[in-house]
Parts: sequence; C-alpha cells; structure tokens
Amino acid sequence: MHELALTEAIIRIINSQREKEGFSRVEEIRLRIGEYSGIVPEYLLNCFPIAAKGTVAEGAALVLETVKASFRCSDCGYEGPVERKSACCPRCGSLELRMTAGREFYVESLKVE
Repeated sequence: MHELALTEAIIRIINSQREKEGFSRVEEIRLRIGEYSGIVPEYLLNCFPIAAKGTVAEGAALVLETVKASFRCSDCGYEGPVERKSACCPRCGSLELRMTAGREFYVESLKVE
C-alpha cells in the first residue's frame, strides 16, 4: 500500500508551500488522479488523516478528481477512450496507441487560511 507514502509526500508539498506563503491552516486539498495511475482513491482517503495528524492539513478536506484515460492512435489519428479489454483503436483496430491522459497524480490546488 503505497498510498500512505503518497499522502506523506502531499504533506511535504504542503509544508513547502507553507514556508513560502505563510498560511496557518489548510481547508481543502484537490488532487488529480489518473484512472491508470495505480492509486486506489479509497486507500488515499483512508491514509490521509494519518499523514495529516498534527500538521496544518489536519482536518482538511481531500477532494479527488479522476482523470479518465485517453489515447492517440498512431495509425489513424483517433484520440479518445479505448476499451480496456480490447486495448486497440476503436476506429481502425490498430494496437499502435499512446496514452495521452490517465496516469496523472498531482496536487491541483490548496484552499488555505
């Protein structure tokens, strides 16, 4: 379960921003998480209070926004979703796909006091 390590990294990011900006409390943290990132959102939500305890982020709302996967076909130029089971271009059937979205994991924004 790497989600605890990820939440600890989020707290380090927040502490770094706190040093720069001088806020006293974090009310909300928005995260963007790609559906192919390998992160289990429920685990992240469960681990966050443990990592935030005793920090300026304790009690903050953790808002998770899922980024749907998107692909680009090198053969026909199709851009969009692809069925997981087939893993081929829905337009031309090619396997020459490149993921253009869906692996993201980053702090989108902080709402602070």
